[in-house]
Amino acid sequence: MPTETRIVAPGPHDRTVRTAAGEVLSVPADWQVLPPGDAGLTRRVKAAGPTWTVQQKKGRKVFSLGVWAPADRIARLTAELEAERATESYAKRRASDVVRRERKQSVYVEDFRGAVLAFLAFAPEHLELAERLADAVTLHATPVGSGTVARTERIPIERRAEAAVIAWLRHQTTTYDDMPIPRVKGKRREVRAQLAEQSRSLLKKYRAGLPVDPATCPLHMACGPS
Repeated sequence: MPTETRIVAPGPHDRTVRTAAGEVLSVPADWQVLPPGDAGLTRRVKAAGPTWTVQQKKGRKVFSLGVWAPADRIARLTAELEAERATESYAKRRASDVVRRERKQSVYVEDFRGAVLAFLAFAPEHLELAERLADAVTLHATPVGSGTVARTERIPIERRAEAAVIAWLRHQTTTYDDMPIPRVKGKRREVRAQLAEQSRSLLKKYRAGLPVDPATCPLHMACGPS
């Protein structure tokens, strides 16, 4: 069993795991758990031989609880990685990686904001509000690790921008956050769809260039003073 790499769930007792088939296995005596958090070390430990990756599903999300592997392997690779990370060449490479990621993030933020403005397509007389709305949505949606739809690459940036705007409007211009939604399958999705239509109707006024009273318009109030 220890020679087979597995993805498992927590077991009923310490040093036990449960397989996908429901079988409870005891962790080998000479193994220890490598906690999550160091992706580089985890990759090396997994690549060096059999491991048991412990995962737990909560709702739709799957969380890593660590990786079981031979203790001597974890100790050896930890020491090797620490020595590597202490070198000057590693520090330079890390600094270069940070600069590259920051540059990439800056470009993405600019592109995303442009996609938001394109989706809004407000009439010229409402352009100033469009700029403020685009800033607010971009600030909320684009930070690395935010977990928003703007951070997924599975859909085009135009659809990400649209989804981010609708989500922002749902939270900022409707009573969604305070709604007592029944715990019925599909009900929350239904409510979100209804509120999305309200948000799209709100945006139509600004696209058409219709006059809007800032004192009563929920979009103006959500974006704050100009």
